Amino acid sequence: MPVVDLDLTRRFPYAEGRAFGDVGAYEQIDAVLTFAVDPSAEVNLSIVDLEHAPRGTDGRVRFTADFSVVRPVNPDRASHLLLVELPNRGRRRVVDTLNRSGKEAAASSDPGDGFLFERGFTVASIGWQWDVYTDDVLMGLEPPVADLSGEPDPGQNVVEIRPNISASTWLLADRIHRPLRAADLDDPNAVLYVKDYEEGEATVIPRANWKFARETPNGIEPSDEHIYLESGFQPGKYYQIVYSTKDAPVAGAGLLALRDVTSFLKHDASTLLPEIGRLDHAIGYGVSQTGRMLRHFLHLGLNVDEQGRKVFDGLLPHVAGARMGAFNNRYAQPSNQSYPAFGHLFPFTDADLPDPFSNNSDGIMTRLRELDAEPKIIYTNSSAEYWRGDSSLLHTDPGASRDLESEENTRIYHFAGTQHGAGTLPQKRGLGAESALGRYAYNVVDYSPLLRAALVNLEKWITQGIEPPPSTHAQIESETAVARDAVLDVFDKFPGQVTPGRSKLWIIRTIDLGPRAGEGIGVYPPAEGETYPCLVSAVDHDGNELAGIRLPDLTRPVASHAGWNVRDPDTGSPDQQIPMLGFTKWFPATESEREAAGDPRLSLEERYPDRAHYAALVQRDAEALVRDGFVLELDIDLVVQNAVDRYDVATARIPETRPV
Repeated sequence: MPVVDLDLTRRFPYAEGRAFGDVGAYEQIDAVLTFAVDPSAEVNLSIVDLEHAPRGTDGRVRFTADFSVVRPVNPDRASHLLLVELPNRGRRRVVDTLNRSGKEAAASSDPGDGFLFERGFTVASIGWQWDVYTDDVLMGLEPPVADLSGEPDPGQNVVEIRPNISASTWLLADRIHRPLRAADLDDPNAVLYVKDYEEGEATVIPRANWKFARETPNGIEPSDEHIYLESGFQPGKYYQIVYSTKDAPVAGAGLLALRDVTSFLKHDASTLLPEIGRLDHAIGYGVSQTGRMLRHFLHLGLNVDEQGRKVFDGLLPHVAGARMGAFNNRYAQPSNQSYPAFGHLFPFTDADLPDPFSNNSDGIMTRLRELDAEPKIIYTNSSAEYWRGDSSLLHTDPGASRDLESEENTRIYHFAGTQHGAGTLPQKRGLGAESALGRYAYNVVDYSPLLRAALVNLEKWITQGIEPPPSTHAQIESETAVARDAVLDVFDKFPGQVTPGRSKLWIIRTIDLGPRAGEGIGVYPPAEGETYPCLVSAVDHDGNELAGIRLPDLTRPVASHAGWNVRDPDTGSPDQQIPMLGFTKWFPATESEREAAGDPRLSLEERYPDRAHYAALVQRDAEALVRDGFVLELDIDLVVQNAVDRYDVATARIPETRPV
């Protein structure tokens, strides 16, 4: 059993002892787990550099991870279902997301409306990311560290810098995480590149113009954790620093922590945590970064433990798109998602397919099919993942010449007209990921009811054999999957609308990471080649998407809802996309307002006679979503109220919340 110790840090009644339906009260248990894995076990051979990690007298490699579980006090009254969350950049989010608490990540998640707990789930979270600065809120992993002293060429690392403000000093890390320290402050082979946009030509910045250092009140001081650029890092540009590092954490240990904590809770908890009780089925949840990690987990064939037992029965990778990530390569920085490296490599689909640009043939599920250990999977994505350049590759062949049928154990759902994170009212326009700022106030469409239904459908699929609704997304055959230019042409007709530069849209290319890429060791920058086609949903004359699961926000619209946005001019490069964020552009309220603005979209008064009529239309569409299996009966009032609230904002019935 790889989980060999549990060091309890705290234990307390969850939500102050609140009872959740027939299940009753819950408690939260926080601990640090110690893992001991066999580096020679066949199921562990795919973990990069595990063989270089120190071993104990038993031949096993040890590491520790933060662990938290919220469990029913009386497990016999629960559903015996386990939901295992991979915290996104250390943050526990699954309870707040699915229970719709609206709260920020915390050491103990707000129970919200109790959705997960009334269904009897045991909810566990495992620290997996080696570079998280841990605290009471953020969970992380202390990985084994590879000894590369015997390697004649241990390779180099790359850090990407995407500034949104001017700065002279930057941490040698992706986001605010633990850095990969420079091995030599005077490293003559270190190179700093700059590009004007993501796919622009890279230019080398002379070595004399930058150094491994940081600016302090006392002047410029040497630092193996920072890079200093005399002229400053400019917002809107893209920098990459390639250098040798003294750090070699085995990042793939996080994948093993996910596998082994789940297996432990399902099969072996009686040894260290007997109060967990019986858990018959396990579902894995990951969002964005950690959704991509679940895809990587599948591709490596890790859904089998060291004892040969199947681990997860189902997975719900949310807003992951069609990519994997920096989770299992030498010098991996798991938060990186934009730099073209291991996370951008083929394959993209569950099915085993040939890559038209290489001699490779592979699929995300190929290894697990051979092991007869496939889980059932529901992929859910917003429009932002399609506009990112990759999500359509989930359901087309790599050359985008044809649609693919869903695999037997897979469903793919596109939440039409949405951004990466569920939208809310009042409409916001603030700093996003990496302190980016959008030009337009952000998308308000709340897809949380669709995500809750996806989880329940997955649960029923696993436990009762009830198949979920068919996959729902844009298709080539129906001509609802189109190039992005066709959509932007529609938006260009809207008054005052700025669209991204067509040549600067994000794409995915073939990349050559060098002769040792198969070992997880890359050469940077990689050689980039052919472009994989990117398709998005076609839109109507209002700019609203025609394909995917369409909430009443789209079937009875009061605004145009986009899954893309552009950078605020104050942050540089205003013709470039901003990551993850979309926007909502309200329809004109009256015909005269529309004519004065030259807006081609019909006004609200031309569409709907009054609020009661609008609410009746929305009710009908929400009931249809329930019949189709995309919304739960318990959430029908939520879906209707969401749409009516947006109607009220659009018609200025609540003027103090109407965006400007």
